[in-house]
This record gives sequence, structure tokens and C-alpha cells, in this order.
Amino acid sequence: MVKSDKVERPTKKSEYELRFASVQARRGWVDLQAVIRSPLTDAWDFLTKTPQVQTSTNYPLKGELSIITRNGSTHERWQYKPTLKGDARIWFYVDGQVVNLEQVHTSHPNQTK
Repeated sequence: MVKSDKVERPTKKSEYELRFASVQARRGWVDLQAVIRSPLTDAWDFLTKTPQVQTSTNYPLKGELSIITRNGSTHERWQYKPTLKGDARIWFYVDGQVVNLEQVHTSHPNQTK
């Protein structure tokens, strides 16, 4: 049997595509996969379906962290908590049908403490 490339999960037309907006986000995502794989899978499902629905674990950041500017456009910055008791955080912004993962933290980021 020949090892082949992994098949990525396709998204429906109504779903959002996830993209890494930084090298840090990619590294953080890989680190979270190693320690909270199931909650990260739930995060994927939530962020591809309802990234801008406010819940106790998903909400816009406030104050100076609430806005991010990329390529001359400003976007509302959101925070998703993959677990209720853990400190991991995913910071993202939505541009059209794309959820851009800006920062993925394995522990509570100092900026929001």
C-alpha cells in the first residue's frame, strides 16, 4: 500500500473556509491538535458553520483588540475558546466566506488577562 496525501474535509457552499492568517496561527493550531484534538475538531465545525454567532465561548474582543486591519480593510476580531475550562484561544476575523485564523494560543494570551 502506498502512503498518499491526506484528504481535507470539504466545506459546503454555505460554510466558511478556514485559512491561516499568520505563521503563529499555523503553529498554534498544530500545537493545539496535539493536546486538545477533539475540542479543536469541534472548533473547526463551529467556525466553518457559525463563526459570528455569539456564545459564552465565541465573541468579539473588546477595546483596542476589537479591530484588526489587514490589506487596508478593517475587520472585527473575534475570540473562540475551544474548551470551557482551558486557556486556549483562537483569534480570528471574517472576510466574506473566509474565517482567517490570526492567532492561536495554547494558553491565555497576556493581552486579555
